[in-house]
Amino acid sequence: QVQLVESGGGLVQAGGSLRLSCAASGLTFSSYAMGWFRQAPGKEREFVSAISRSGGTIRYADSVKGRFTISRDNAKNTLYLQMNSLKPEDTAVYYCAAVAVPNYTVVRTSARDMYYWGKGTLVTVSS
Repeated sequence: QVQLVESGGGLVQAGGSLRLSCAASGLTFSSYAMGWFRQAPGKEREFVSAISRSGGTIRYADSVKGRFTISRDNAKNTLYLQMNSLKPEDTAVYYCAAVAVPNYTVVRTSARDMYYWGKGTLVTVSS
């Protein structure tokens, strides 16, 4: 049974930092491209960042570029999102997602392409 469990969310002041983690189990983690998505109240789920199987290909949404850093540790079956210079508009539930891909360099940035999802962790940024 595949499980993706996010952690690290919480309440932080604008300008602060948080580090999200996503622990994966029940799958061969290194065979999956991974991504972070978020959903703010009343809005659709949106792409935040994606990383390839090897970690060599990374993509960011323009809204987080330069502030967020995605990484993965295949030995620990864990995905990370370091979030710095947080803004109130970053407030959302953050989800990690996984999809099996045959190529080490492929990333997926559309929520419709992802296969497994975690239940999310809430990030609240106060002004």
